[in-house]
Amino acid sequence: MLLAQVTVAEDFRFPGGIRVFTGLSMLIHMFFAELFVGFAIAAPVLQAWGARTGSPRMDRLAHSMVRFNVLTFSSGATFAVLFVVLLVGFYPQLTAAIFTQFFYIIVLAMLSMFLALWGMYSYYYKWDRYSVLKKRRHALLGFSMGAGIWMWMVFMSGIDSYMTTGGGPNGLPLGSGDIGSFSLALQGIFNPLFVEEILHRTFANLSWPAFALAAWAAFHYIRSKSPEDKAFFDWSTSVGLTWGVGFLLLQPIVGFLMAYSLKEGYYRGGGEEPLPGSARPYENLMGTGAGAGSTANTLLIVLLIMVVALFVLSNIAMYMGAGRHPDRGTRRPIQIFGLVAAVAGLYAISPLADFPFLYMRYIMLLIMVLATFGALLTYVRGRLRFRYGSPGAAYRIVLLSLGIIAASTALGMGWMKSNARAPYTVYNQPGFSVEAEEPPSGFGR
Repeated sequence: MLLAQVTVAEDFRFPGGIRVFTGLSMLIHMFFAELFVGFAIAAPVLQAWGARTGSPRMDRLAHSMVRFNVLTFSSGATFAVLFVVLLVGFYPQLTAAIFTQFFYIIVLAMLSMFLALWGMYSYYYKWDRYSVLKKRRHALLGFSMGAGIWMWMVFMSGIDSYMTTGGGPNGLPLGSGDIGSFSLALQGIFNPLFVEEILHRTFANLSWPAFALAAWAAFHYIRSKSPEDKAFFDWSTSVGLTWGVGFLLLQPIVGFLMAYSLKEGYYRGGGEEPLPGSARPYENLMGTGAGAGSTANTLLIVLLIMVVALFVLSNIAMYMGAGRHPDRGTRRPIQIFGLVAAVAGLYAISPLADFPFLYMRYIMLLIMVLATFGALLTYVRGRLRFRYGSPGAAYRIVLLSLGIIAASTALGMGWMKSNARAPYTVYNQPGFSVEAEEPPSGFGR
């Protein structure tokens, strides 16, 4: 049986091998999971806001978001189960070590998932049972859904960041120390990348699902027949755009903190040099270290281009959307801010990015963020007088493009960060490689 399993692993045929196949299953899961997290957090906020302001549109949009979560949860869960099966089958030693060392963290994560599911189904199926006077009580069920899934994300981010950093200063490798202790599990998740990754994932899960929401509303506007539905979906595109751009502004800042943490952090062994033929996570991420290929650097450049495209298209969408204003008085400032953001962003990804000095790229990116913030502030101030119901075709095309690019960027960022620990599955631990492992000795006897 042992020989048969090793033969199956060696004969596995898929472009990129077992590693790529396992990674793709995880990316598909993350596509649904990130949407779930964003909508679970945002829906009760919108409903509570709607209850306070008396806006039926808020209530309708919140209900649509929760309905999406209910309908698609099984899809994301299916690929999550597939991912675990692949880990157990192809990486048995790694999976056993992670489940043992982080047992209590995984238990807490599962409890938080149960809270999220209880909150989601109670929130959705009791929607029509509550009168207007009980809307706030009903929203509490939604907040339990959002809190539960956010805690799940935090616990999983702790394990993931441990695998990227090797545990941080004097971090113990998997399989050492008092295995199964709660203190060891906490030591593992509180590593140099933990806080930065939580912030980055939280903002990302609130940003790109918002762009997806705007794209969804733009698509449904085409299918709408009544003026009421057209006005609702046009209004929803504005909500998604505002929400998406707001959290997008935070992403480059937190992303810089993540990269800085990887570059300056000290890993297992008190900051000792990595093993021969390997590189630190930061060098792997940038594609500059020993043993790191050009693929990482190429992916980084592609993702940087996509990030700039998100900012440029966001400014274009806000400029077009500001045409809803009766006198269109907000369009001119947005146009100026958008042009500044576009020039700065294009400079940051151009061959001149390091001219006249090394950090010019980061300065240009900061200017892009600040200019987009100015455009967003102008857009939000004008929204109070917007008249919804007749967006142009070009505006809808921009929103659809934003949704596609935002999803691709989010998944690409996850792929790039996971490759930062190559050639290991847990950074600087040679016992766990990126290739499939043989089953533990004696397995199948």
